[in-house]
Amino acid sequence: MRCFALIAISLFAPLAIASESVCYGTTAIGRLEGGVQLPSSGENFLSYGPVPERAGRTYVHSKVRDVVVAAYKILEKEEPSKLFKYAGTGFKEGGEFKPHKTHRNGLSVDFMVPVVDEDGRSVPIRTDAFNRYGYGIEFDKKGVYDDYRIDFDAMGAHLRALDMAAKRQGIGIWRVLFDPSLQPLLYKSKYGSYIQANIKIPKKRSWVRHDEHYHVDFLVECRPM
Repeated sequence: MRCFALIAISLFAPLAIASESVCYGTTAIGRLEGGVQLPSSGENFLSYGPVPERAGRTYVHSKVRDVVVAAYKILEKEEPSKLFKYAGTGFKEGGEFKPHKTHRNGLSVDFMVPVVDEDGRSVPIRTDAFNRYGYGIEFDKKGVYDDYRIDFDAMGAHLRALDMAAKRQGIGIWRVLFDPSLQPLLYKSKYGSYIQANIKIPKKRSWVRHDEHYHVDFLVECRPM
């Protein structure tokens, strides 16, 4: 009986070890072991497309996956009429993720800005090869692009839900990158005061504008490279 128990432990131990990802280094210089793929869609969200999914561009650290999914669950109850879309994350084993300078250790996720149409209805922003899967979209300083208008209330609700879910998982949000010219509109939204008090969003513009998406770096303890 003891022999059988030892065999069983040896068989299932690797599964237990593999259940949680391991990140190394930083988002800029790092890698990932045991990355997991975000679900393609849910009740209120979807990915930026089947082609990027098949290319393996929607993998994250397992703790990040849990936070992202939990946040969408929170929003199902708090913002049931809103739709959301996520974009590039990283590869299963991390590493260079062109054209991004980060996204290398499973802790970075790009989220497309939630938008409403001309009738004020929450709709998923179009992401396909013709607009570089959403990254080719350029919003003006009022948050408008063609028939789309950024839903800052929905974006604020999502950032709040991510922060709450991360804290419940025992991790955190290191920073959020979002276009400085649009930040005032976010801070005027329903959850603007919460975001200012709890989430770091640098005022300095990064190497890309981050107007059609917001980049979220999660805070998970990683091993050195």
